[in-house]
Amino acid sequence: MFFIFSFLLVPFVSEAAITGDLNCTTYNGTSFVYTPAAVACSNLISDAACEVLYADPDTTAGYPSAGTDAERPLACYTTATATPASIVQDMKTAALDSCPKTCGLCCQTDAYDCPNVAYPRLDCSTITTAQCNSIVWRSIIATDCPSACGFCNEGGCVDAVVDCGTDLSICTTIGMQDFVNTYCQKTCGRCPSSTTYSSTTTGSSSSSTCTSYNADSSSHCADWVANGFCSNTFYTVAQRKSYCATSCKIC
Repeated sequence: MFFIFSFLLVPFVSEAAITGDLNCTTYNGTSFVYTPAAVACSNLISDAACEVLYADPDTTAGYPSAGTDAERPLACYTTATATPASIVQDMKTAALDSCPKTCGLCCQTDAYDCPNVAYPRLDCSTITTAQCNSIVWRSIIATDCPSACGFCNEGGCVDAVVDCGTDLSICTTIGMQDFVNTYCQKTCGRCPSSTTYSSTTTGSSSSSTCTSYNADSSSHCADWVANGFCSNTFYTVAQRKSYCATSCKIC
């Protein structure tokens, strides 16, 4: 409770540049600006409450948003007794636990603070909110670029369809199993192992009898296999065979 009430004691200055805490920013050649990941999450309390707790230091520049350089409220990372450039971890922890979006600190929350794979199938830095919610991209992003969409705690397993959880009966409905196996893997517990796969999941019932396979056409197969490419039903057998026939053991 101390930290909540102490916010009101922090003096706020009007500055048109990010100075004290450069986390979740990037240098654009002129100044430091917020990255999309800085404001990709939601506040844990209401936005209105966050605006009360963290008064806007510059009503002209506004709160942090992607591509801008408005100074974040000082109470997001420091106290009245600290120098502007000094980060006070207790203050920052309080901000992360309540108003990470208002403070432009989303990239440091647990859901967004994790490494992406070495060779992702798309550019993690350009992923949009629309892609994070897309039936086409969600499963790939969860595996390759989890930090871009707040998937760090999902273990590479998400529903491709965002509203699968609204009707849990779909998990056991006869006639819907192909659908849930592909699009509701998280909700229905159908996520494949990221390290094991069988001849059935790779789509080749004769793989155990093969003596040779087509050569991999991609140099990234080792990384993709480690991340579930061979077992993820999002990809067709033809796609797996085309890129990583040897690595996936597809005849």
